Formats: sequence, C-alpha cells, structure tokens
Amino acid sequence: MSDPTPQKEPLVRVDAVEKIFHRGSEDIHVLSDLTLHVPAGEFVALMGPSGSGKSTLLNLIGGLDRPTKGSVSVAGDRLDNLSDRQLAAWRARHIGFVFQLYNLMPVLTAERNVELPLLLTPLTKVQRQKHVATALAMVGLSHRATHYPRTMSGGEQQRVGIARGIVTDPTLLLCDEPTGDLDRKAGDEILDLLTALNREHGKTIVMVTHDPHASARAARTVHLTKGRLTSEAQS
Repeated sequence: MSDPTPQKEPLVRVDAVEKIFHRGSEDIHVLSDLTLHVPAGEFVALMGPSGSGKSTLLNLIGGLDRPTKGSVSVAGDRLDNLSDRQLAAWRARHIGFVFQLYNLMPVLTAERNVELPLLLTPLTKVQRQKHVATALAMVGLSHRATHYPRTMSGGEQQRVGIARGIVTDPTLLLCDEPTGDLDRKAGDEILDLLTALNREHGKTIVMVTHDPHASARAARTVHLTKGRLTSEAQS
C-alpha cells in the first residue's frame, strides 16, 4: 500500500558535497561529503568554529559558489547545472541575503538601499516603491525610509539589510552572522524579527552564527567541524 502522506521534497538539498579551494599547489578541503536537507518553512542555524565551512556552505546554497563534487538544489533547481548567467537570474528570483556588516550603500537612503535588488526585476517604479514600503513596514522602519545609514544605529541598519533581503519575497533567506556586529539588545531585536519572518510569514531561513544564544532561536541547529556535519539538535 502506498503512503497516503508522501514526504514533500525538501526546499534545499545539499547532497554529498565537497568543496576544495586551491592555494598554489595545495588543496584546501573546506567541505567533505556533506549532506543537508532543509524543508520549506524551517529556520536552521549553522554553527561551528572559524574555518569549519559554515559560510562556504551558505554561499553554495545561495548560488554564490559551486561545489567541487556533489549537488546543490533549491526549490527544484539544480544550481551546479546552471550557467553563470542563469545562476545570477536565479539568485535574483529566489535568494535574499543578510550580511554581518549590513553592506548598505552610504550615499543611498534606506528606501533606495532596499530597492536595489528590485532594479534587477521588470517591476515598474511604482511597483518597486510599493514593494519597498511593504518591506520597510515589515521590519518596523517605515519612519526611517528617507534617512541615510550614517544616521541610524547598527540595529536599524541591519533592519534595512533585512528589508533589502526580503523585498523580492525570496524563496530562501540566507543570513551570515546577522547579529555578529550588534550588542545583545539590538541582536535580540534582529532575532525577534527573523523569528517573526519565519513563523508569521513562512520564510525559510538558513543562518550562520557562532552564538548559541542566536542559534537557540532556530528550530534546528546543525554543527559543522572541519567541513563535516557533526551533529544536529532541535530547539
């Protein structure tokens, strides 16, 4: 008898991935035979010591890099089979990035920073403005739309970074140490926001962090050591 409730395909599939960087004649094995599956709607934290491969794994999932061996699929698309041009278009449609150091353009206002990913889409100016307003409202910064990064706190700048990450309504939100440059209070506010995006808006989130306090907010924490997945824990 067939299973009446078949398991849904994971949104993210990383299967038997190796990543090797070449430094002169030396091969640096960053990831080794790593497999990770992330269901749609999950909030996953990647933890491990510096050099364990966390950010490399995040870059592979986001289509910023390619595996040396193995396969990476997101939303049914096999990333390692796409050309550079196809991959760039795919990222614009599916991935939102949030960085530790915000990566905001200092000469642009909050709303112009948030609008940047939309410039790669066919949306009209009016449509872009509507998307930007929605994203800023979701992170609680509608009142700061016309302000420049230099006039904002670190927490506010990271909220702008998150608004930029979600403005295209991405399939997947990838966060690399999103609280790493913030004090505990501001960091907690960012974690509250990410939790709300996951629980209330159904965003699938993969977050790299070194902070157990941050990883505790995720539904699942995956530990990497020397490029291998060593343990998992449910929160």
